[in-house]
Amino acid sequence: MYTIANIRPLGYNVGNHAINFALRHMLYETFGRLVSVIEYPATSKHESTTKAGLSAGTVHEINRFADGVIVGGGNLYENDEIAVDPRALAALQPPLMLFSNSRGRIYDRHGNLSDRSDVIPDSKLATLLGRADISLSRDTATHDYLSKIDARDQLGWCPTINMNRYAGNLPSLPENEDAGALISVRTPGLMNVPYWFQSRIQLDIERAIDALRAAGHKRIRILCNDSRDLDFATAFRYTKQVDSVYTNDVYQYLSLLKSASMVVSYRLHATLPAISFGTPTVNIVYDERAMSLFNDLGLTPATLNMVELGTGFSDALATAISKGGYTAQDHVGLAADWTAKGAEQFTQFARFKDMMQQYLERAGRGV
Repeated sequence: MYTIANIRPLGYNVGNHAINFALRHMLYETFGRLVSVIEYPATSKHESTTKAGLSAGTVHEINRFADGVIVGGGNLYENDEIAVDPRALAALQPPLMLFSNSRGRIYDRHGNLSDRSDVIPDSKLATLLGRADISLSRDTATHDYLSKIDARDQLGWCPTINMNRYAGNLPSLPENEDAGALISVRTPGLMNVPYWFQSRIQLDIERAIDALRAAGHKRIRILCNDSRDLDFATAFRYTKQVDSVYTNDVYQYLSLLKSASMVVSYRLHATLPAISFGTPTVNIVYDERAMSLFNDLGLTPATLNMVELGTGFSDALATAISKGGYTAQDHVGLAADWTAKGAEQFTQFARFKDMMQQYLERAGRGV
């Protein structure tokens, strides 16, 4: 039996669990059996634990029982959400894969793309990349930046493009549950866009609700990826008689996306599972990492950039909803490319498996 340490974002966002759901099932498929996956939070900022990231404590434990280490996937570089102790990292013994992490810029108050104030330092990136046996960036913007630091970095995309491959593992929703149309939101105060865009988001969503009703969707709900979205979502109960739904159970979350009549998404990890499942989707972006990944996946024509559209965004959103969103039929032309990208991810996991086997053989252990 293999044991893999997975250092990843935990915290509030169920979207991170969706990434992990896909990653785990890809690992099970690669190894042909269950593997033990031991999770550590990438940072202790959001967790009441001293063991997080690649710290002395975690590396000590990992060296004692793990056969490989995967850092990711998630938005770990953009906001420096990965703890790294260079001395501890130098002592790490099992092979290390950096998988599906992103670093992108955000829109500043003038509408220009700029680095975040808490972006990961290049020195930390260089330390991580220098020790990594495999580094797979989630999108081209991240890859272009990282490859200037370490030319070995490759493009790896997001494991959620394979989500429909594992749809059979999802439970049925309760008997009387009607998923309806879902608007996957992010609290405006947590969106890195100029304030004048933030101030319009409630009105944009109310316009989307009207458009969904006009298109014949009888049940509409605000889907919260994060418990911090609930306060904002509750407003629509009073303004538009629309309830919210939140779950931190990734199986229920994915089942909702699969069963929805349409998903209007401000969330990357609501969009990709929904598209993979074939659910009609209206996709909204507002930062570089999402724009870059959707461009890599061929989805730019089906994406609404909230900042670039400016005052025309609300009309464009209503029009996209009235046209039925991006459907399974629309995706037929990209299906082969997504399959090829998924196959490349499996090739990289097979490489990692070989590295783990070699590590164990050098240590004189069987598997």
